[in-house]
Amino acid sequence: MTILELIGQIIALLGALIFVVAAVGLRRFPDPYARISAVATAAGLGVAFITVGAVLQVPTVDNVVKVVLAVLLQLITSAVAAIVIARAAVSSGHRFTDGTDTAALDEDG
Repeated sequence: MTILELIGQIIALLGALIFVVAAVGLRRFPDPYARISAVATAAGLGVAFITVGAVLQVPTVDNVVKVVLAVLLQLITSAVAAIVIARAAVSSGHRFTDGTDTAALDEDG
């Protein structure tokens, strides 16, 4: 096993750990808005870490190009998806946790 393969395995494990922490967050966070944050973070960082770890296992130019493209697209789409899901939750009337400042959501302000 080369040092590059070892680093790749460690990075992939960190990505998997991000998904585990996000799963715990889904159970513990009080409202849909906090849960969206956990899922978006896992989708962005977790997938990025796992794919980068995988490319370090077999580092060819083709694989590096694919992973760079996949990570960029994942980071862009996970952020947009999180915003869309949060807006849908607000529009459908899901309540916020007590103490959440919703002044920016007022249509008059």
